[in-house]
Amino acid sequence: MTTETGPDSEVKNVQEEAPQQQLEAATHSPAATAAGIASWDAEANEKPGAQPDSRNTEPGTDMEEKDYSETDGLSDKTTPSKTQKSPQKINKKVKSALCRVTLLDASEYECEVEKHARGQVLFDMVCEHLNLLEKDYFGLTFCDSDSQKNWLDPSKEIKKQIRSGPWNFAFTVKFYPPDPAQLTEDITRYYLCLQLRADIITGRLPCSFVTHALLGSYAVQAELGDYDAEEHVGNYVSELRFAPNQTRELEERIMELHKTYRGMTPGEAEIHFLENAKKLSMYGVDLHHAKDSEGIDIMLGVCANGLLIYRDRLRINRFAWPKILKISYKRSNFYIKIRPGEYEQFESTIGFKLPNHRSAKRLWKVCIEHHTFFRLVSPEPPPKGFLVMGSKFRYSGRTQAQTRQASALIDRPAPFFERSSSKRYTMSRSLDGEFSRPASVSENHDAGAEGEKQEEDGEFGSGRRSETEDEEVTTPTKIKELKFLDKPEDVLLKHQASINELKRTLKEPNSKLVHRDRDRRLPSSPASSSPKHEEETPKGTPEKASE
Repeated sequence: MTTETGPDSEVKNVQEEAPQQQLEAATHSPAATAAGIASWDAEANEKPGAQPDSRNTEPGTDMEEKDYSETDGLSDKTTPSKTQKSPQKINKKVKSALCRVTLLDASEYECEVEKHARGQVLFDMVCEHLNLLEKDYFGLTFCDSDSQKNWLDPSKEIKKQIRSGPWNFAFTVKFYPPDPAQLTEDITRYYLCLQLRADIITGRLPCSFVTHALLGSYAVQAELGDYDAEEHVGNYVSELRFAPNQTRELEERIMELHKTYRGMTPGEAEIHFLENAKKLSMYGVDLHHAKDSEGIDIMLGVCANGLLIYRDRLRINRFAWPKILKISYKRSNFYIKIRPGEYEQFESTIGFKLPNHRSAKRLWKVCIEHHTFFRLVSPEPPPKGFLVMGSKFRYSGRTQAQTRQASALIDRPAPFFERSSSKRYTMSRSLDGEFSRPASVSENHDAGAEGEKQEEDGEFGSGRRSETEDEEVTTPTKIKELKFLDKPEDVLLKHQASINELKRTLKEPNSKLVHRDRDRRLPSSPASSSPKHEEETPKGTPEKASE
């Protein structure tokens, strides 16, 4: 009642002043028409009886007009122009939404974005918070109503992708670089290491005992630095996470290797970590549940080189991107058209059955994005026009070629960042849906040496080499030599001379010394002083003999 007294009094004043204004206007301007005077009379006559109804017909506009009249001190009739109401629309508050992003170190980042903002706005805010420039390898994920992982499309509005529920996201690696050494900044390699360590802990990246120990030792060196006998007492790595099923034996082996990395910087340790991790057979493979034409459960894996087919933990087929002509889906079916082989004349189409329509479309999008990022120089523009057959979805980011060009132009001092502890990684840390849970991974890819036995031929190496062979090649030769740093200099020189002489003899395939003195000379080499390392090397594939 009190809010309407002000406007009523103003209306009465207007009614009393209206006849005088009409007479003055008629005397000063003879061109005033009778229609105008009649309109004023009609307003004066209709105003007292119509004041309650005109303000209560629309509650939303009623609030708007009431606020405007209170600020200006005028009635709505005295300010009918649209130009005077436009400032009130400009000053109207923009609706925002709260976003929570789980980062790779398990910390959370909260920010507010406009409700109509696109995904690129949120992604740029997260990368700015992380001080990350090489951001094209990363992305944001969210879980839908079926607890399935979905990638946030940067070209679409966020509210159109998340229909209900809170806006919770996870910052993860989307495109795993085949050669991490080509990354420019240490901070980018650091976040890639965090992602790979999370993949190992959750079982998405299975590896052998030797690989677990090697990667774990590099992780300890990157976090704790050089071994210090006073600071690192007892089992100082027991609180850190390295494997899904971590054992005391693994921790002891990690500590033994960590003691040999004297003088290695955290950046160098992460480079060694990535050089060994990239050779794992499941590195960068995004898995999707499916069934083949016979109804047998399989897994479809998308990676930088193409599409992989797994059955019973074994890779049964591989389709490289150059061999695939077309990728499509219809309802819950996913199809790939294959280029004819050397002895074939016609193209062939292979179909797979996905759990539902959303799963088929999700797999199709992942294939489109991986093919565009790794194979094309620049992304294809989306189709224009009203009559467009099929989906308009296209990858809108930069390709790997464009990313490398942009990385070469980075000119800033190395950013300072603090490396977090890996003990934050737990089995349920990530938001990757069922593919991140160890149970679902173990159904098709056992986290252990058995998976390594079945995946001997790596996707990124040349030829077929086993896991243990890659580890022998990539393990630095300084590991064995550093064990003798605490001995006198003459002993070190003798060991170095014996190593050089042994190398020369091994380079001569026809030398009789290789066959005659091999058994006598090998025990005198420094490698014999670390028998544990040599004995554990074949442990990468122990199931070959047992099975």
